Amino acid sequence: MYHNPVLLNESIEGLRIDPNGIYVDVTFGGGGHSREILNRLSGGRLLAFDQDRDALKNSINDDRFTLINHNFTFLMNFLKLHEAFPVDGILADLGVSSHQFDEGQRGFSTRFDAPLDMRMGQNNTMTAAELVNTYSEKELIRILKEFGELKNAYHVARGIIKAREIQPIATTAELIAAVKTYFPVHKLNKYLAMVFQALRIEVNDEMNALKTLLTEGMKALKPGGRMVVISYHSLEDRLVKNYFKSGNFDGLLEKDFYGNIQVDFKNISGRPITPGIEEIETNPRARSAKLRIAEKK
Repeated sequence: MYHNPVLLNESIEGLRIDPNGIYVDVTFGGGGHSREILNRLSGGRLLAFDQDRDALKNSINDDRFTLINHNFTFLMNFLKLHEAFPVDGILADLGVSSHQFDEGQRGFSTRFDAPLDMRMGQNNTMTAAELVNTYSEKELIRILKEFGELKNAYHVARGIIKAREIQPIATTAELIAAVKTYFPVHKLNKYLAMVFQALRIEVNDEMNALKTLLTEGMKALKPGGRMVVISYHSLEDRLVKNYFKSGNFDGLLEKDFYGNIQVDFKNISGRPITPGIEEIETNPRARSAKLRIAEKK
């Protein structure tokens, strides 16, 4: 099931839609954001990306709409292919969709015993099972620390290696069994989610994909065009925040001879926009969402 789109009104308002403009939804999913964009268009066009084949079932039968079954890192290639460059606005709703979490066999959730997959796009060759069974201890520590923000990454990595020496780790249940003793029982679900997040980010190369989206997306925008990004964890939000503020991922402000900040877009949202209590109650996935908006000068 594809749940309600997160921060729907806020993200659509943030795009400041021109009825005759060209827009891109780089994370189509259930199509909720895309449908609302189409509602605001008259003579305009909407292109959407989703690397997950399941999302194709939600395609919209509309002459103004094109759905592209590829990762959004190929944004520029497909915009040029479809003669849709430059664009008026880009929307990204990052992370794993509710549908992907709820489809047990995809291996994203700790709730189901399933193959350890975690690929957002079925064409991706690397699975989480391959990762946990082949990465060195040093590599496992790096991703658990960097992407899972786990303070005891060393012990968790050792647990994975000890388990795989007995037999390969093939399922979510086998992974949980390998690492659960390293976490306090009353916070087990929280820490398991951090382990799963770390593996998922590495499997799908999510941080590099986001960096590509931000840099290529800004090139694809017309002057005055807007980029709206919804993120769900601090690693994503930090990248977006830094890039929208400074034009680089470290957040370092570069100034010209006269002291003017050298950025060719402006941060519209300032502080992130977050969902209200009512939305969180009806759509728990929205709880950690943060929305940021930038406009090309």
